[in-house]
Amino acid sequence: MNESRTQKCILATAWGVILTLALYKIILQEIFHYPVSENLQSGIAALIVVAGFALTFLWKTIRPLRRLFGLFIVLVGAQWLVYTRVDQLPIYHTWLRNPSFNIYMLAELSLNLMVTLTIIAFLFILKMKRQVFFLARGDIAAPVEPVKWLGVKPGEKWNTFGRSFAIYLSLGTLAFLVIAGRPPLDIVIRALPFLPAVLLAAALNAFNEEMTYKASFLAVLVDVVGRQQALWLMAAYFGIIHFYGIPYGIIGVLLATFLGWLLGKSMLETRGLFWAWFLHFLQDVLIFSFLAIGSITPGG
Repeated sequence: MNESRTQKCILATAWGVILTLALYKIILQEIFHYPVSENLQSGIAALIVVAGFALTFLWKTIRPLRRLFGLFIVLVGAQWLVYTRVDQLPIYHTWLRNPSFNIYMLAELSLNLMVTLTIIAFLFILKMKRQVFFLARGDIAAPVEPVKWLGVKPGEKWNTFGRSFAIYLSLGTLAFLVIAGRPPLDIVIRALPFLPAVLLAAALNAFNEEMTYKASFLAVLVDVVGRQQALWLMAAYFGIIHFYGIPYGIIGVLLATFLGWLLGKSMLETRGLFWAWFLHFLQDVLIFSFLAIGSITPGG
């Protein structure tokens, strides 16, 4: 098999795996109206990734994807252990059902952090340097590769583009949340004591998602399928799994895909996590602020 055909097989397999893992839950629930529990979700995902991993030993052509399948095995296994076993421990059972944002949100994010730390450990086991999987600040003033439709011109740097984009993105997120929620002023004021928890939750969630679903994917894919394909594979997966996020549905998928692409682009171009984490953090501060507001009972 010539090199061009081999690369096409690798790319087609990578896209097939990414789309299958990202879409099967949505298809089962939205088309067939079949509820997917955490155990079933983990079981289906495990079946797909273990079969794919085994296939890399039988089909030499896709052997370069072994690290991707290994990453998914670790991710699926960690998620199953954390979200079906650890979260059922008495202490977590109590925390996760506490109505206070300070307690239930930080408990949930501590579970997510366990998954993230497992992924980081796996990348170190692969003998990757932390800079390879972007666990570094990076060059925050690195040049931005021009993108005409985004208005990024030649010579622009991330320290200027990042600040400007942070403002525009945050204003857009805030406008959406205000229009969708319109919380009364008195409840907003009563939510102010939640601010430290909101900031901590936003920082943790941004780190968890950027490390688990972006940096790790790019680290195992770039050398196999190239920068652009790796970027779009990661963005597609990150976007689709946000179907049940905020905002919900197709709009949520499109927004998360775009952000996944842009934040992944920042990692590749700066060789670090800073701008991806910072831009994500700002949006999460706004989102978690509204979640904290929503946890307050009017008149209570």
